[in-house]
Amino acid sequence: MKAQSTFSLELLKNIIARNSAVPGAMLPVLHEIQDTVGFVPTAAVPLIADALNLSRAEVHGIITYYHHFRQQPGAKYVLKLCSAEACQAVGSAALAEHAKATLECNFHESTTDGLFALEPVYCLGLCACGPSMMVNDAEVHGRMTPLQFDALVQELRGAK
Repeated sequence: MKAQSTFSLELLKNIIARNSAVPGAMLPVLHEIQDTVGFVPTAAVPLIADALNLSRAEVHGIITYYHHFRQQPGAKYVLKLCSAEACQAVGSAALAEHAKATLECNFHESTTDGLFALEPVYCLGLCACGPSMMVNDAEVHGRMTPLQFDALVQELRGAK
């Protein structure tokens, strides 16, 4: 599903009801909420807790344990940098440090303007073309250099 900018309690309740009978319902509920709304709103926590007979602390604990789940709207561009061994062997650590310095944020953070988020991933499947990077779970770039990273960031900034 495509993320939307607004949500209603009714939408959240429908997602929870649709998934509450699934074994291990917590993760399917959280994934569908985030995929639909773009993040897991604070208002969802008591609804999920009540529906799944859990405490609010347990729901909050799952949301905060997994870096995948966001509690605020996400950045427009999520830049995922591969940190697997093959990419490490060809400079992914240096690329990651360059990306953090350029964007002025660390992994699991967003830039102050909310345009970019930086995330580490274990493997993007481009082991022969490292270091690799993905933009918004769609566009994959191999053999990424700091100069190419800067050019891509500038291009994305211009496409606001």
